[in-house]
Amino acid sequence: MITEPVLRLSDVSKSFTMHLRGGISLPVFEDVAFAVHAGECVVLTGPSGIGKSSILKMIYGNYRTQKGNIVVKSQLTETDIVSASAREIMTLRRNTIGYISQFLRVIPRISALDIVAGAAVEQGRDKSLAQAAAASVLSRLNVPEKLWHLPPATFSGGEQQRVNIARGFVAEYPILLLDEPTASLDAANRAVVVELIEEKKAAGCAIVGIFHDADVRDEVADRTIDVTEYSVSAAA
Repeated sequence: MITEPVLRLSDVSKSFTMHLRGGISLPVFEDVAFAVHAGECVVLTGPSGIGKSSILKMIYGNYRTQKGNIVVKSQLTETDIVSASAREIMTLRRNTIGYISQFLRVIPRISALDIVAGAAVEQGRDKSLAQAAAASVLSRLNVPEKLWHLPPATFSGGEQQRVNIARGFVAEYPILLLDEPTASLDAANRAVVVELIEEKKAAGCAIVGIFHDADVRDEVADRTIDVTEYSVSAAA
């Protein structure tokens, strides 16, 4: 049975305006086109600076798209991120699209457990159940229990990264964007992230990821897309 993709990019182009250089336009890539189905992990590849993270940020609505369409299927509706209102994008971020990077935006005075559980609470899950799920993922990622009730502002970089990963995986997003989530993690925690990704795929989550670690990429990728093929500079 062939199903409709939950995420579809068509003829997507991106350029940056260099305001400190007289407003010149710097094209990055053009005509990016791919689709992702439920339960599939598509990995973006290519050298650093080619535009992989920019594609994720465009899907998430952080970066403006100059041309093309980024269509997200949510339940019975479809939303084009390119033309969506701010309210529509915020709704998608709460219920449909999760984004995990290697960096945690620390919220002062809020405990690590509440930061992680908050993603599930925002989706309507009971607070006690959300905290239990958060505790489970934090434990799997080897974040010491003594840290769970402390604000992560003073945590090490690796601990903050694992809190960030836990927050993304504890929620139930149909689409998950992963921007180098395993960067700087040790082998044991990289293996945990691979397990979490496989569990999300089995649950029907569509994943678009970037992975510096080739072993992780090879384990989780169902397909790879070389962004170099769409790069304006590479084609020049």
